[in-house]
Amino acid sequence: MFSPLSFPKADLKITKKESVFYVWCIVRKKKLVLTPEEWVRQHVIHFLINEKNVPLGLLASEFLISVNGLSRRCDLVVFDINKIPLLIVECKSVEIEINEKVLHQIAQYNFKLNTSYLFLTNGLTNVTCKINKDSKNISYYRDLPNFKELNK
Repeated sequence: MFSPLSFPKADLKITKKESVFYVWCIVRKKKLVLTPEEWVRQHVIHFLINEKNVPLGLLASEFLISVNGLSRRCDLVVFDINKIPLLIVECKSVEIEINEKVLHQIAQYNFKLNTSYLFLTNGLTNVTCKINKDSKNISYYRDLPNFKELNK
């Protein structure tokens, strides 16, 4: 479960109770069961804040939306200072391949949020997409832009 990831080492607060590991989420401000997907999500949270300069107050975890009348949760959403969504992040566990199915999942979320950026990760493979809202074309980037660049 605690496999090395492609993100910098995160200062996670991990505890164990009766053979179950928990991690403190600085976004949701509570302990969460440390599943393989949560391991990735928590590293991404720290990466966004510490490496990409995303303000903690503009980051939402498990953000609830409605897609075709069904409740869905975006793993992470980054907002601008006016609370307009800029980026959706979809986290998978290391064992889950980042493929077209995952891209379709996050694209459905984006029909609702209409962001310019999508970031898909399993902790090892990272895919950054920028959506041109006029042409509806998708460009792929090597790295995720920092918060200032996401706002352009």
